Amino acid sequence: MSQRHSLVLFHVPARGIRRRDLQQFARSLQEQVSKGRPFDCLITGDEDLRQWNRQFRKKDYATDVLSFPSDGADGTAGEIAISLDRAKSQAAEFGHTTDEEIRILMLHGLLHLIGMDHETDRGKMASAERRWRKMLGLSTSLIERVRA
Repeated sequence: MSQRHSLVLFHVPARGIRRRDLQQFARSLQEQVSKGRPFDCLITGDEDLRQWNRQFRKKDYATDVLSFPSDGADGTAGEIAISLDRAKSQAAEFGHTTDEEIRILMLHGLLHLIGMDHETDRGKMASAERRWRKMLGLSTSLIERVRA
C-alpha cells in the first residue's frame, strides 16, 4: 500500500499559478515538516475564508490562511484553506510571486496543523517558521511581517 500524498486543490481559477510546483512543495512539506503526515490544501477565495473565519473563529473578515487540524485518527495532519485573493495582494505588497506567497501561507498553516500557535507559544512557532523558511528558500514569514 502506498502512502497518501498531500494534495493542493483549487476551488477558484488560478491563471499563472504553477500547480505542479505547488503540489511538489506540499509533498516536500509533508516529508520534512509534518513527518510524513499528509494534509490537504484548498486554494479558494476571500468569500470562503471570510465565511469560515466567521464560523470557526468568530472573526468577520477574510483572512489569508486557516488551518483545520485532524484528530489524528485518519493519519493526516488536517486541512489548510488559503485565499488566493489575499495571496495575490500580499505577494504584490511584499514584492514576490503569488506562488511564493502561497508557499509561505502553506508552511504557516502546516505549522498550525502540527500543533503550533504563535498567539500563545512565546515565539516557538515564529522560530520554527523562520528556520523552515530558510531551509525551504522562502522569503519573510507571516509572523515576522506582523511583528514588523
